Amino acid sequence: MFDQDAVYYAEQIKTKQVTAEALVEKALKQIEKVNPILNAVTVVHAEEAIATAKQYDQYFRTLTDLQIDRLPTFFGVPILLKDLGQSHKGHISAGGSKLLKEAKAEANDNFVQAILDAGFIVVGRSNVPELGYKNISDSELFGAVNNPHDLSRNAGGSSGGSAAAVKAGMVPIAAASDGGGSIRIPASFTGLVGLKPSRGRIPVGPGNYRGWQGASVNFAVSKSVRDTFELFKAIHTMQLTSPFHLPKMTETELVPLDRPLRIAYSMRVPNLSPLDPQAETLVERTAMYLKELGHEVVPVGFEYDGIEAIQAYYKVNGVETVVMMEAIEAALGRPITLDDVELVTWAIYRSGIKVPATDYSKILSLWDQLRVDLEAFFVDNQFDLWLTPTNNGVAPLHHQLDVTPAMAKDLSHMDAFDGDDQQKLILEMFRSSLSLTPFTQLQNLTGHPAISLPIKAEAGQLPIGAHFTAKIGQEYLLFQLGQQLEDAGYLDGNAVEVVK
Repeated sequence: MFDQDAVYYAEQIKTKQVTAEALVEKALKQIEKVNPILNAVTVVHAEEAIATAKQYDQYFRTLTDLQIDRLPTFFGVPILLKDLGQSHKGHISAGGSKLLKEAKAEANDNFVQAILDAGFIVVGRSNVPELGYKNISDSELFGAVNNPHDLSRNAGGSSGGSAAAVKAGMVPIAAASDGGGSIRIPASFTGLVGLKPSRGRIPVGPGNYRGWQGASVNFAVSKSVRDTFELFKAIHTMQLTSPFHLPKMTETELVPLDRPLRIAYSMRVPNLSPLDPQAETLVERTAMYLKELGHEVVPVGFEYDGIEAIQAYYKVNGVETVVMMEAIEAALGRPITLDDVELVTWAIYRSGIKVPATDYSKILSLWDQLRVDLEAFFVDNQFDLWLTPTNNGVAPLHHQLDVTPAMAKDLSHMDAFDGDDQQKLILEMFRSSLSLTPFTQLQNLTGHPAISLPIKAEAGQLPIGAHFTAKIGQEYLLFQLGQQLEDAGYLDGNAVEVVK
C-alpha cells in the first residue's frame, strides 16, 4: 500500500527509482484489493490513468536533469478526485445522487485543472453522501464508507471516501472539499491532515464561482504536513475573476518556527452540546504538547451564538439547493420529486423555497460580521492561533445518526410546514450529527483557514483531530506549527492496513 506521502513518491519518480506507470498500477491494485472492504471509491479510470502514466514516462525519458528539476511538484503521482463537483472532462460526477449518476463533465473545472497542472494522474473518484449535505458518507446510490480503523464506523463526510482511501493506502493523497467541515471532519475521524484554506485562495469556476456564497472550498486530505504545504503552494492562486480573492502566499519553503506562538484554546461547544470526554482529553493533551514546544497556551475561546450561525447556514444551503435543483429540472424537463433524492436533500431543497430574500441578505451580513469579529479575536488579544477539537467525539457507528421514523415522516411532507417550522425541522434533523461535529462550520462562514491535525491517539483509542484556526490568509503559520508537531512525533499520519 502507499505508506508514504505524495512528495515521497514524486521524488522517487524524479530520481528514477520508480515510474509513473508503476505507481498508477500500484494504486489500481490497492483499490481493487481494499475498496470492496471500505467502499471508498465509486469509479476507477484504469485505462485512461495507465495511458496517461505511459505518456508521462515517455516524456520523462526525454528530459535533461535540469528539466526534471523543473517538473511539476507531483509529476506522475496518482490521486483521487472527490465525486462531488470537481468536474473532470469526459467523466461523470454523480455527487452521490441518482439525479446526477449520468451527468458527464464537458470540461475541467479550474480546481481540477490546477490538480492536473501540479502533475497528478487521476485514477478515480471518491465516495460522498448525496450532494455533500452530511458529515458522514452513506449515499443510497453508492452506500456507506467504512472507516479503516473500525469497519463498523463511518469515515465521516462529506469527503469520507477520500479520507478512507488515503488512510488505507489506496493513494498517497486525495482531493476533497469543505463546506462545513467536510475535509476536516473525515480527516479527524481517520487520522489525517485536513486543511480548509482561506476563502479566495483556491481556484474556482467556471460556472460556479461562489460555492455556497464562498463557504465551500476545494482542497485535499493528506498523510503529512509537507504534502499539505506543497499542494497548497502548487495550486493556490490570486484569481481576480473570483468574487473572493487574497494575495498569494509569499513563502516558498516551509521553514521552522522562529518564535513561540500565543495560542488560545477552548472546549466550549458552540451549539451548547456536552463536550465528549475524549475530545476534552485531546485538547488537554495537545495543549500540553504545545507548552512543551515553548508556546503560550491561553484558556479562552471565540464566543458566538452557534445556534444562530448554523441556522443561518441551513437557510443558505436551502436557497443554494433550490438554485441547483432548478437547473437540474431544466435539464431533465420535469420537476424533481421525493423519489429522485434522499430525505435530507429533499428537506433542504423544499425549505429553501420559503426562505425570504430579506433573510438571505441578513444572513450574508451576519457572516460578514462574524468574519470581522473572529479576526478581531486574534488581533485584539494577540493570538496567533485558536485550538479546539475538530470533532466532538470519535467516528460514529453506521446508522448512529439516522433520522427517526417520525422525523422521516415529517421530512417527506416538508411542503406542509410553514417556513419557520421547516427551519425547526432542519435543525432537529441535524441535531445529533451537529452535536458530533460542531466546531468546523464557523470557519466556512467567515472564510478563515483551519486545519485538523492527527494528534496521536492513546493506545486503543480512535482518532480525534486537533483543530487550529488562524487569521485570514495565515495558512503558512498552520503549516509551520503542524510541521513542528509532526517533527516532535506528536502526529500520526500513517496508513492503516485494512483486513476484513
